[in-house]
Amino acid sequence: MSKPVFLIGFMGSGKTTLGKKLASRLNKKFIDLDQLLVERVGMSIPEYFEQHGEANFRTLESQLLKEQTTEDTIVSTGGGSPCFFDNMEWMKQHGLPLYLNLSAKALYDRLRQSNIASRPALKGLQGEDLLAFVTEKLAERAPFYEKAPLHVDQINTSIENISILIENHDS
Repeated sequence: MSKPVFLIGFMGSGKTTLGKKLASRLNKKFIDLDQLLVERVGMSIPEYFEQHGEANFRTLESQLLKEQTTEDTIVSTGGGSPCFFDNMEWMKQHGLPLYLNLSAKALYDRLRQSNIASRPALKGLQGEDLLAFVTEKLAERAPFYEKAPLHVDQINTSIENISILIENHDS
């Protein structure tokens, strides 16, 4: 049995997509923290943000994170999860945080093609404003992300190589 793997990184870094593939490849259960939160509160994240505010969202997100102690699990965290409370230290103590590292430009390109309305932090942003926001927010969050024991260049590292990194770290 192995501790949970917590995928961390900025929104658009591929935590959910990669998490599902890794879980399948490593024969582990997959949990998407954002989806779990939506199921728990019975509303979308943008609705929750609007009705209850970011502080309440971050508190609930932290509580849900700390329920994820099941072994043999890949957990996709929210982009801000490692940056609040003691979440990053908790993940390091109870599992293996893996940072999916992408440049601000790569994240911007991915986010432009995603459903921006589903991401409360990006509301109304596009073009140069979106790139500026991603660049600034990534710089702010990078010190938290970089505390992860494993860092992966998400664009240039195969699922197979990421799987090997996880397995080698587990043993």
